Amino acid sequence: MSRILLKNMKVTDPASRRDGAVADILVEDGAIRAVGQRIDAKDAEIIDGEGRLHAAPGLVDMHVHLRDPGFPDKEDILSGCRAAAAGGVTSLLCMPNTKPAVDTPETVRYILDKAANADAHVYVAAAITKGLGDAAELCDFQALREAGACAFSNDGRPVVDSRKMAQAMRAAAELGVPVVSHCEDLYLSAGGLMNEGAVSRALGVPGVPAAAEDCGTAREIALAAAYGVPVHICHVSTKTSVALIRDARRRGVQVTGETAPHYFALTDEELRDRDADKRMSPPLRTEEDRLTVIEALRDGTLQAIATDHAPHTPQEKADFAKAPNGSIGMETSLAAGITFLVKPGLLTMTELIRLMSTSPARLLGLHAGTLAEGAPADVVVFDPDEVWTVDPDSLHGKSRNAVFKGRELTGRVKATICGGRFVWREGV
Repeated sequence: MSRILLKNMKVTDPASRRDGAVADILVEDGAIRAVGQRIDAKDAEIIDGEGRLHAAPGLVDMHVHLRDPGFPDKEDILSGCRAAAAGGVTSLLCMPNTKPAVDTPETVRYILDKAANADAHVYVAAAITKGLGDAAELCDFQALREAGACAFSNDGRPVVDSRKMAQAMRAAAELGVPVVSHCEDLYLSAGGLMNEGAVSRALGVPGVPAAAEDCGTAREIALAAAYGVPVHICHVSTKTSVALIRDARRRGVQVTGETAPHYFALTDEELRDRDADKRMSPPLRTEEDRLTVIEALRDGTLQAIATDHAPHTPQEKADFAKAPNGSIGMETSLAAGITFLVKPGLLTMTELIRLMSTSPARLLGLHAGTLAEGAPADVVVFDPDEVWTVDPDSLHGKSRNAVFKGRELTGRVKATICGGRFVWREGV
């Protein structure tokens, strides 16, 4: 019988309406056994939070690229989950743009089998079209679902054919599985390296207009409205996409959305140094877009914060013009949320944990995101006041393309419990 006792923790659990009151948490045999005052447990491994450390349900990151199978030099399932554990992420949804793409039951099972003993729970988003191809036929959703897929996406690229996307959304709805959509008009974004605007013009760099994302968002909303089915919009970065989602939700359209820490923390001004680690898709936008994204998190227009963790090798990222898009983020996401949202008073800690754990678990239908008694023992323990500087060489995945590298952040994960066992512990 394994036991862990977290004593004198500020417990933040939106699902159980615990809002930072000091309490103890007993973990026993992989489950939350009790939450309360002055819990005693013989033979338990103890961390004393001294009324200073916070305990919350483990983070649920619904947008992660593990690069496995096919790109082991960038990341693999085990290394990605080590990074997750160091960032307090206990559940993650991995995207299908691997090699081969996640378009067969065999590939789904490969990922789940390899993740069985990893440091985080891995869930699979299977491909919408075979090989993620524009002209390819739809995958066998039923077979992929039976193999263990819990979402469908062509992330990395949109589904160009609107008819196929409509078919996919309807088929997924019948299975009760979400479609997770990368919204981009490829004709508008073709050749762009960063946000189209004053900074791109100053640098003489081809830009990606905000309209590229907005047109994709509008199409998915139109399909969801027309067929009465849900859709989830990935990595929202523009003020117009926010407005489209807000309006659609008011009209009763079943649309939800996520954003990433870099979109509420940074702008395209960061690209003036031509550092490819700050290039991603969609790109960093303007200050007006950033502020609008924050407001969308505050008013419920966007329901989740996800990282879009996208590892690439240093060699790939060396050339600004030729580098692939993407940055890593699981080890910095909680700290970014505390630094840019909680500390300035834009969100409470409870609201942040809801966006990073409770709400994404609900969107994916996972038994996660809560510290209720009897729930799986997935817990993050963190110091909300510890200040640290992001050193890419001290991170725990294989790649170093951290968008927050060199930045001072506030909030540090001290321990992560996944499935009732410590998968990360530092200084406690």
